[in-house]
Amino acid sequence: MTAHVIAVAQDGSHRFSKTIVPEIRLLDGLGVEGDAHCGELVKHRSRVRVDPTQPNLRQVHLFQSELFKEFAEKGFAVAPADLGENITTRGIDLLSLPCNTVLHIGETAKVKITGFRNPCAQIDTFLPGLLSAVLVRKNKELIRRTGIMGVVVEGGLVRAKDAIIVHFPTEPHKALERV
Repeated sequence: MTAHVIAVAQDGSHRFSKTIVPEIRLLDGLGVEGDAHCGELVKHRSRVRVDPTQPNLRQVHLFQSELFKEFAEKGFAVAPADLGENITTRGIDLLSLPCNTVLHIGETAKVKITGFRNPCAQIDTFLPGLLSAVLVRKNKELIRRTGIMGVVVEGGLVRAKDAIIVHFPTEPHKALERV
């Protein structure tokens, strides 16, 4: 199966879930046009309180749809854009990608992966108990399953059904950490 986009979403306000739209425009070095998290500097409210001059390493949120089935088996109905992602994918294990992987999405857009999305208590507000399904301990390691974050290195339009091509960074690869 070819990796591809199954949904795109954005929201101009700081709400937990986003709204599915026909297309999003990625802007070089900024993120998703019209999204509350678009900008060169950090936009996530908790991070702005700590240091508003930090670079925005969370311009684009990507989530692999294959996890929806796992969540459903645990009793949680989760759909595209519910967890606040801008791009929902199929056919690619986003969580296993190394840091600085570049995803070429659609005709021109390119997103460089910066790290894991750090799950927060808002997940349990959205669906009580879901936080325990997205945070899993494996051999004393905490595995975050709420998607990955990236920055736009080349802008362009992204739509459902767009292909995703993975460009790995030069080795040695660095594992993703939370951003």
